[in-house]
Amino acid sequence: MRKLTHDEVAQRRQHLTTVVTATRLPVSVVLDNVRSLYNVGSIFRTSDGALIEKLHLCGFTPYPPRREIEKTALGATQSVPWEYHPDARDPLLKLKRSGARICVLELTTESVPYYEVKKEDFPLCLVIGNELTGISRGSIDLADLAIEIPMFGIKHSLNVAVAYGIALFELVKTYRCDNSNPQRS
Repeated sequence: MRKLTHDEVAQRRQHLTTVVTATRLPVSVVLDNVRSLYNVGSIFRTSDGALIEKLHLCGFTPYPPRREIEKTALGATQSVPWEYHPDARDPLLKLKRSGARICVLELTTESVPYYEVKKEDFPLCLVIGNELTGISRGSIDLADLAIEIPMFGIKHSLNVAVAYGIALFELVKTYRCDNSNPQRS
């Protein structure tokens, strides 16, 4: 085993010119009042890695162009389709009408572990909330399901960008991988 060179890694990646026509994961993401510019940038980068359909930045969530977002996004603001909405309800209602199931990543009375989402739950809209207050009541009211990441220490949650990465790549695994053969489908 050896570490791949930068050129070898680059050969495996899509290019900005081809990513616009690539088959995307049927997941849209709504950021419901995420406050940190660095978390938003990290979420852009993770969204690029999973090739999501669209990122909806809502409420007081900061949006590009911002130097702080670009610092952690590393160019992903160019490859991830995104829109800004003053209110998260607007994209959530539109996505729900189009057939997407609304899934909140939040501790609720009905949340299930994040790894229990099924392929039949797609297309999906994953809602991510504020670092301190979580997802707004209005967004929770529109949810079809709630998922959570089980925690075993003294803290009840992870950083929003970290939690997003865990949940999103479990969705990638669920949608793109056959359980008997974990290769891309």
